[in-house]
Amino acid sequence: MPLASVVQKLGYRLIAATLIAVAIAGGVAYYSLFSRTGVDAIPKEIALGNGRVEAVQVDVSTKIPGRVSDIFAREGDLVQPGQVVAQIDTSQLQAQLLRAKADVASAESQVAAAEAFIAQAKAQLTLTEQEVHRSASLVEKGAVTQALHDTRISQRDVAKAVLKAAEATLVSRQRAVDAAQAGVQEIQTQIGDCVLKAPTIGRVLFRLAEPGEVLSAGGKVLTLVNLADVYMEIFLPSGQAHRVNIGSEARIKLDILDFAVPGTVSFVSPESQFTPKQVETSSEREKLMFRVKIAVPAELVRKHIEQVKTGVRGVGYVRLDGGPKPEWPAFLKKLPPDAAAIASSQR
Repeated sequence: MPLASVVQKLGYRLIAATLIAVAIAGGVAYYSLFSRTGVDAIPKEIALGNGRVEAVQVDVSTKIPGRVSDIFAREGDLVQPGQVVAQIDTSQLQAQLLRAKADVASAESQVAAAEAFIAQAKAQLTLTEQEVHRSASLVEKGAVTQALHDTRISQRDVAKAVLKAAEATLVSRQRAVDAAQAGVQEIQTQIGDCVLKAPTIGRVLFRLAEPGEVLSAGGKVLTLVNLADVYMEIFLPSGQAHRVNIGSEARIKLDILDFAVPGTVSFVSPESQFTPKQVETSSEREKLMFRVKIAVPAELVRKHIEQVKTGVRGVGYVRLDGGPKPEWPAFLKKLPPDAAAIASSQR
């Protein structure tokens, strides 16, 4: 056999052996990968989808326009509900409050004057009624003329009208006091609104203003990541989504963790949509999917608050309802020690 033919046959055999070796290595790698993740052992009664850890962003804004006097939080700080995070200058409002309190005092003095006038009108009415009574007896005896008696009756009627007017004036002055006190309360409320507090537990994501800046109403000072509502959104086809209910048991397996995180379904979209590009492949985006939200228990988030990060990617698993409930695969049974009790309470 010519030497060239021998070399050619040996080359073909070498290439074939190489391809077989690559195929075997690829198969071993595939088996190894999916054996570690447990994907090949997932029952059909468990749905899954790609997603990432998310949390709602909350803006801390000023209700009224003003100058920022202090900001007590920096980017990355963890804040608690009700914690003071910023202060708007209240110098002008404090001056307005002093004037409003002076208006209240003035209105109260007007009420005192009206009450005194009522007392005077009552005394005058009592006197005129006594005179009418005396003149009536004297008219019968002929000691007083009828004209004088009629005059005293008229004076009594005038005294009654004066008393009614005084009482009406008192009511008006009392309403003026109420209005002045409402003005004081309004300014005090505005002063209270100048103290900006965190509405929820969260981490400062952005610091959008600095002391000395003048903000309009609704001006943003800080943006927080709301750690009271941490979740992952996945997208499931209609064949699986209709078997997912609020409260369904779920698991979240993040790429950076070697254990799973327990969760529950807190939202199932009532209408379908195209799967977002960053979640699924191009071919899968052509299918209509339903958005499912898996909430992480707030108790578990609080215990690991320093480690919670949004944007971390992973896979969400949901146990479908309306059928037999399979056991979670081994890699989804591995939970943090303090999460086991939480997971058992969800069953």
